[in-house]
Amino acid sequence: MTHALQRFFGGPPGWVLIRLLVISLIVGLVLSALNIHPLDIAYRLQDMVFSLWDRGFEAVAVAGRWLVLGAIVVIPIWLILRILNMGRRGPY
Repeated sequence: MTHALQRFFGGPPGWVLIRLLVISLIVGLVLSALNIHPLDIAYRLQDMVFSLWDRGFEAVAVAGRWLVLGAIVVIPIWLILRILNMGRRGPY
């Protein structure tokens, strides 16, 4: 059981916990000096997710418009070519 915990944590759990606490303290000090608060990070992440979500659907809408625009040109040309080829080679 202890070996599995050490393998999961990447070392003895006590030392890993101490290292995480020290690193968290240093990162917290730097973020505080930069006047960045935890809620600011959460709000920015939320804004990023919503922005990606909106842009994703916008990209689908743009691709749909391109599909329709291309189909307006491609389908009639394909249909004309199929009709012209029917006279030469049969129904297929």
